[in-house]
Amino acid sequence: MTVDTKNYYGRITISDESIAVVAGYAALDCYGVVDLVANSLKESLTELIKKQPYSKGVKISSVDSRIFIDIYCILKYGVSVSAVAESLKSAVKYSVENFTGMIVDTVNVHVVGIRV
Repeated sequence: MTVDTKNYYGRITISDESIAVVAGYAALDCYGVVDLVANSLKESLTELIKKQPYSKGVKISSVDSRIFIDIYCILKYGVSVSAVAESLKSAVKYSVENFTGMIVDTVNVHVVGIRV
């Protein structure tokens, strides 16, 4: 799928994969996030084939000009889960909105595990 927008200069099309890479970079840059993980076995197998580490664990869906993001991550042991989740939401939202120029409606953070 793609995200489309129009402005004075023309039509802009951004693939979901490129948005996922931007969101993945922003997520891995947050303090307390150790890794991003796929949420199902099917996605795990496709990630092995794609070899794209930064889009792993990021699911993008769009309706009209709004973007919905789901992030599946592993956090570092000893950090506040709620503080890291809020930081992750704001960082990903800012990065994707800055990249696309469109509104990110929601960022859902799914903590899959804690790593020591």
